[in-house]
Amino acid sequence: MSALPPRSIAIVLGTRPELVKLTELIRLLGPAAHVVHTGQHYDEELSGRFLTDLAIPEPTYLTGIGGHPRAVQISAALAQLDALFLAEPPLAVVVQGDTNAALAGALAANARSVPLVHVEAGLRSHDRNMPEEHNRVLIDRLADVLCAATPENRDNLLAEGVGPELVEVTGNTVVEAVHSRLPDADERSAHLAELGLTPDGYVLATVHRPENTDDPAALRAILTELAALAADVPVVLPLHPRTRARVEAAGLAALLGPLRVTRPLGYRDFLALARHAALLVSDSGGVQEEVTVLGRPLVVVRNSTERPEAMADFATLVAPGPELGRAARDGLALGPEGRARLAALPSPFGDGCASRRIVGLLTELVATATTGTAPYAAAA
Repeated sequence: MSALPPRSIAIVLGTRPELVKLTELIRLLGPAAHVVHTGQHYDEELSGRFLTDLAIPEPTYLTGIGGHPRAVQISAALAQLDALFLAEPPLAVVVQGDTNAALAGALAANARSVPLVHVEAGLRSHDRNMPEEHNRVLIDRLADVLCAATPENRDNLLAEGVGPELVEVTGNTVVEAVHSRLPDADERSAHLAELGLTPDGYVLATVHRPENTDDPAALRAILTELAALAADVPVVLPLHPRTRARVEAAGLAALLGPLRVTRPLGYRDFLALARHAALLVSDSGGVQEEVTVLGRPLVVVRNSTERPEAMADFATLVAPGPELGRAARDGLALGPEGRARLAALPSPFGDGCASRRIVGLLTELVATATTGTAPYAAAA
């Protein structure tokens, strides 16, 4: 689809959600895409398998970033990106979301006066205790093109004084990611059978955010409620290595006993389980979006959310503790009719064409930058 020069668009990413959400954009850009992986999340078991599952071309890898504190990650990635952009200047840089990798990419683009495109701009939790909130606000102030996933995201940006000509509502790339990576019915059935699960007969849970895993009291509260829920319905918990380490350090391993703990899942395997779960319980931002495409109910275990669009029909926000158990039982009580109602609703995150729109915006941006014409303005 893209007529841009080879390796002219630097796609800076560093986490598994970014890999998922940028796969279709990378595919549409074809040879024009130069994927740069900062290594914020990198190990063969997790990111390595995601790269293979998603068929993403071999990235340029930065080094010495994963596992370090936030400031070290950003500064180390920024130094390496600056050197890379000097040696191989891109025509534009694309970052997605609110990770440390995205902020480093945005700062590096700004330092080298390279046009910056922010995919999933305008999310706001209004929670300054959330590191990602600071990242996303800073990136939005640096971006030349802000791709808002929803009209509400656009409104957030305009309320902060961002020029309307810089903002385009594109939809969220997660919609096409789910549609393209969801296994077919036979493959999903086989995956459930391997785990001894039946459709609509289990809960799928994920826990990984520092606000939950780094606080032993919060982690205990979540696992206690999941364990209690498992007395009535199987609870599947794909366990991130970092979360497992925190569970063991806090002496909470016994609470895993009632749960069906699995290794981390590839994206297709996760979607196969999510598609047929009677309920999901998660602290993930991406899962809040994915359930709106899959038509499943979700309990979000967090202090705040930057995705209020999901809360209208699909999700309930709760803090760790007894409220989680009550909300989970309410979600299970929806039954087949309630889940069918959710499945019939359109996702608030768009129509599955976001990546195509973003490629068009990139093409316009590069044409403007290289011809020296009037500043870029998004289509009305």
